[in-house]
Amino acid sequence: MREFLDGLSAADRARVRNVLRLLCEFGVLLQMPHARPLSGHRGLWELRAGAIRLFYFAHTGRQLVILHAFRKKSQRTPAREIAIAERRMIEILEEEQ
Repeated sequence: MREFLDGLSAADRARVRNVLRLLCEFGVLLQMPHARPLSGHRGLWELRAGAIRLFYFAHTGRQLVILHAFRKKSQRTPAREIAIAERRMIEILEEEQ
């Protein structure tokens, strides 16, 4: 994910930094227009920074884990991008057990 963020324009990086700051400040209370749960994908949330989307989930305690980031190019979120985030979330949860 670091490579993806490093490849963004300065304006996009600033937008991402801003929504990450809001996420740190408000945590799971952050709502639209900055964050929303992905319907049909239990526990997975979408953080919105302009056209950039970051998927995350609330982990044990007050920890929020960013799983995946991509540039949204259409109205619909591609199933492939959601699948990547879900796979990473499952891996994290399985490592824990």
